[in-house]
Amino acid sequence: MRIKIAILFFAGVITCSAQETEVPLRDYTLRQCIDYAISHNITVRQSANNVEQSAVDISTAKWARLPNLNGSAGQNWRWGRNSVTETDKDGNQYQVYKNTYNYGTNASLSTEIPLFTGFELPNQYALAKLNFKAAIADLEKAKEDIAIQVASAYLKVLLTQELKQVAINQVELSKEQSNRIARLFEVGKASPSEVAEAKARVAQDELSVTQSDNDYQLALLDLSQLLELSNPHLLSIQKADTTFVTTLLTPPDEIYQYALTNKPEIQAAQYRLLGSEKSIRIAQSGFYPKLNLGGNWGTGFSSDLKNNFGTQMRENRNKSIAFSLSVPLFNRFATRNRVRTARLQHFNQNLKLDNAKKVLYKEIQQAWYNALAAESKYNSSEVAVKANEESFRLMSEKFNNGKATFVEYNEAKLNLTKSLSDKLQSKYEYLFRTKILDFYKGQVIE
Repeated sequence: MRIKIAILFFAGVITCSAQETEVPLRDYTLRQCIDYAISHNITVRQSANNVEQSAVDISTAKWARLPNLNGSAGQNWRWGRNSVTETDKDGNQYQVYKNTYNYGTNASLSTEIPLFTGFELPNQYALAKLNFKAAIADLEKAKEDIAIQVASAYLKVLLTQELKQVAINQVELSKEQSNRIARLFEVGKASPSEVAEAKARVAQDELSVTQSDNDYQLALLDLSQLLELSNPHLLSIQKADTTFVTTLLTPPDEIYQYALTNKPEIQAAQYRLLGSEKSIRIAQSGFYPKLNLGGNWGTGFSSDLKNNFGTQMRENRNKSIAFSLSVPLFNRFATRNRVRTARLQHFNQNLKLDNAKKVLYKEIQQAWYNALAAESKYNSSEVAVKANEESFRLMSEKFNNGKATFVEYNEAKLNLTKSLSDKLQSKYEYLFRTKILDFYKGQVIE
């Protein structure tokens, strides 16, 4: 029983500690959400690790030109029946077989310096630096991708927030009309069916509020998941800014010219294309001879000799320096095929760069036309809202004066509600499309 209590206690402590590690994000702006997502997103962190790995590869390639140094030591024991030379009292030597036992010690240091490697080492160093730059570009691309995703989710939260408020306003309006019809019913100027219909409209509008609140909570959940939060209730964002002004759209060709030299996906493809050229030279290094300079120092001890250990280790020291030249004569066409493979990869990287440029141009064109369509849709919806507001005002006056039925009044109210929803949706669609264009122009999303 005590063990169970202890387990529950520690589990509670761990749970509380885990919950305390996540600080609530209150009234966050879009820029704050993007920064938070970038610092916590797993894909971004993986890309950052790739940058660190590329930095390690640069260090490895840089120091490959230095000499190496290896040390070795050994101890051996030998025993068994062996032929031994002995001398009799007359000075004659003869061979006898005896059981013998001896041991020995040896130690050595060796080094090797690459003098010429067919230009392989400098090209590997250059390739490592290009891969490092490509990894940095990939990291920037990952940050931009998460920024776009967060912007989309953030604007969706704002949209559902405003749609929820529209639904709440409709409930208040329906309640006012329901109360008014109830008072008319009390004085005999409204039928029971009109009272029931008014109450039904209130209930229907309250259901719309519930649905709008669910949409808002789901949008908030999507945003919190992008921010790697365990609970959407830890997040709240700033209220929507109702002020909104359309701006002149930058032509797509002008945006493309900027993006062509600044977008990280293009830069990464260019760095990898240059790296593939270095890979060709690395493969071609196999056609060249290799020249190395080596040195060795060693000493040893044997129990068969009469001198002691220290004397033998001093007297048995030996040193050597040697040049080694390796000339490739025939390796079953392996080097030739490596060069062919490297050239094919270079051609493939060239195609990838061309494709990245085409994809970028298509994305910018689509983003521009989507923004243009969203602007036109917003302008049309604004006109529709003004027309429906005037229509609803006139219908309200007619209904209050008994010159219009409740059905006609509800129809006018529904038309106004739909036009307001359409305006909000087109507004946030335009905001998102223009933020994508700003993203391609290199502007910070905020």
